[in-house]
Amino acid sequence: MTALAVKELFKDDPEKLKEIELLSCGTSSPDQMMPSHGVMTHGWLPEAEAIEVVSPSGVCCAGMHAIKYAYLAIKAGEVKLAVATGSERFSGLLVSDVFEEEAQKLKEMEENPFIAFQKDFLRWMLSDGASAFLMSDKPNETGISLRLDWIEGVSYANEMDTCMYMGGEKMEDGSLKGFMDYTPEEIMTKSIFSVKQDITLLSANIVDLGGKKIKEIFDKKGLTSTDIDYFLPHISSDFFKSKIYDLVELYGGGIPYEKWFINLYTVGNVGAASVYLMINELFNSGRLKKGEKILLLVPESARFSYMYAMLTVV
Repeated sequence: MTALAVKELFKDDPEKLKEIELLSCGTSSPDQMMPSHGVMTHGWLPEAEAIEVVSPSGVCCAGMHAIKYAYLAIKAGEVKLAVATGSERFSGLLVSDVFEEEAQKLKEMEENPFIAFQKDFLRWMLSDGASAFLMSDKPNETGISLRLDWIEGVSYANEMDTCMYMGGEKMEDGSLKGFMDYTPEEIMTKSIFSVKQDITLLSANIVDLGGKKIKEIFDKKGLTSTDIDYFLPHISSDFFKSKIYDLVELYGGGIPYEKWFINLYTVGNVGAASVYLMINELFNSGRLKKGEKILLLVPESARFSYMYAMLTVV
């Protein structure tokens, strides 16, 4: 699926695939532990040459990490043409027989909406998909391009316990017991490879922590909300939309909803690929004008990481 997204970049001239010097592939749902997702994708691209390949992992931020690696490689002069990808294939882990009976939780969910982000209901909030960006040291010869002005990230794992996890189980003391410390029988009976979240941690921290870095970035770069023409926040559910709005209002001076661009309602939450799919849809919408600024925000609840970036239409 990821390789098909890469090939789509070169559908008008497949021979140009040979010009790629770097392939940077971010995902949180590789098909296997080894080999890496990146080299497996490269293996589905026989049209490409022998090149450098990296595989940023994690959760939603993995796609942004893939972009940053390619960006820094180009900025350093190491390569001139790179492809970054974000992709997810969660569907195999979300089939009904992986989950317990859910009906008894419906009343609880009405009383506490954050229950929807626990294991049982995550299956309705994750989608499969892949997207790829062509990144170069020069703009398009025809049409518009998006210049990456800066990209920054932050992790609060030094102070926060695990919130979203897969391939392990959270212990009472907050530590994570990995799948290698379970027997094969326990892995099956305890649903070790299902996706889960600690909703207590999620509700108390996911929005507020994201705002801390926004304030730092805005202060450091002298930005105000009036400098931003489009705001593309990755949200896993409409439930968080108003909360992020309030956060930006508090820390960044507020970005009105008319500047927001979200395709969650038509595309779904595709994890590491979501920010790619938002940018791609906006890029091809015909709405962009040269000089406009696009702010990206990608939160990740795994252990509370966030990525931010600014694009300029050129």
